[in-house]
Amino acid sequence: MQDQAQQLRNVIKQRNIKTTVTPKVKAKARVLTITSGKGGVGKSNLAVNLAIQLRKSGKRVIIFDADIGLANVEVMFGTIPKYNLGDLVYRGKKLSEIVMEGPMGVGFVSGGSGIAGLNHLTAAQIDRLVDELGTLDELADVIIIDTGAGISDSVLKFVVSSPEVLLVTTPDPSSITDSYSLLKILYQQPEFEPQETKIRFVANKVASVEDGEALYEKMRLVVSKFLGGDLQYLGMVPLDLALERAVQKQQVVSLEAPSSNAARAFETLADNLLYGEQKKAVVKKGISQFFSNFLNR
Repeated sequence: MQDQAQQLRNVIKQRNIKTTVTPKVKAKARVLTITSGKGGVGKSNLAVNLAIQLRKSGKRVIIFDADIGLANVEVMFGTIPKYNLGDLVYRGKKLSEIVMEGPMGVGFVSGGSGIAGLNHLTAAQIDRLVDELGTLDELADVIIIDTGAGISDSVLKFVVSSPEVLLVTTPDPSSITDSYSLLKILYQQPEFEPQETKIRFVANKVASVEDGEALYEKMRLVVSKFLGGDLQYLGMVPLDLALERAVQKQQVVSLEAPSSNAARAFETLADNLLYGEQKKAVVKKGISQFFSNFLNR
């Protein structure tokens, strides 16, 4: 009997063969994976605020909440999802049934406990899952994946599979150390191809623009010296009472206080993603290819 890894390779191979003979090429969504070395650094806040700011720019956005157990996205959106990824994989639900709608029409999919079972799927389940999730490319221009916090197998798989990664770090020494640890382990993964992945640094909860740039420069030098890697700077989000108040009220600061320093910073981050020079080098592989890579690993 073939082992699961071989089954996965066969499924992906067959899907790729089908793709090459399809005359109509579908537009691929841009996939952004947001991660961090530890919890409590504002990863989910970045996900929901980026989504809102990208919507304001006319982009269709869906957040895939892969943070098992915490459900920060649905809390901030004030929406309790009726279904999650597990219902699609194990209970026959369609993708259209598990995509919930948040503020300004931002869609989101709750990974729920379904994420934990992705390593134990049959070939048929994998094929159906990739087919269903592939339709997200038709529903969104940008798909934001909010990974779990910390360094785990699932987080590493999401990061390795992603063409674009946003690494959130605060000035707290433990956050800096854990971000570096995440990158170090990432570079040790045999499947990780640095030239295929853009890692962008987001300095969160900093006192000033200068502090954000200094935090990035510190991390960039360490990554360059000890990992031989490259780290790009996306921007910063300042310490802001408006953001703290919005979180306490389970609101999104970009909607609750759009003129606040934090909201304007999130707008700048979205603009940098959309209009920065780095966008020219982005290869849009789409969410179907993303999950094909993820499951094949």
